[in-house]
Amino acid sequence: MRVTVKRKAHFNAAHRLYRKDWSDAKNEAIFGLCSNPHYHGHNYDFWVEVTGEIDPETGYVIDMKVLKDNVNAQVCNYMDHKNLNEQVEEFSDLNPTAEHIAFVIWTRLHKVLDKDFDLRITLFETERNCVVYSGE
Repeated sequence: MRVTVKRKAHFNAAHRLYRKDWSDAKNEAIFGLCSNPHYHGHNYDFWVEVTGEIDPETGYVIDMKVLKDNVNAQVCNYMDHKNLNEQVEEFSDLNPTAEHIAFVIWTRLHKVLDKDFDLRITLFETERNCVVYSGE
């Protein structure tokens, strides 16, 4: 039997959407206020979904404490109160759009979780805007 376990988490971070190879005018035309050279911030909420077989010995798909500890170490502690463009290595050459942030979260967690799990990230940049990434 396959079951999905979910954990909700949160971090605050600043970023700027822009391409270094574009002019300020082109960045502003494409990314609007999000291309502000002085950055802007979000209160990011996200769901981590882990789907797998229930272990017959423990009754768990994954121990929730193990999931919580990995989410905190790999995402929250790593990105919280950071300037994503300047302080998070993955964004040195990757525009920190919500799509890319979800991808980075998925990649960091995928490296430390059991490869038999299906992993899905739902990242809310605002209450109304979210992206979903599941490794595809």
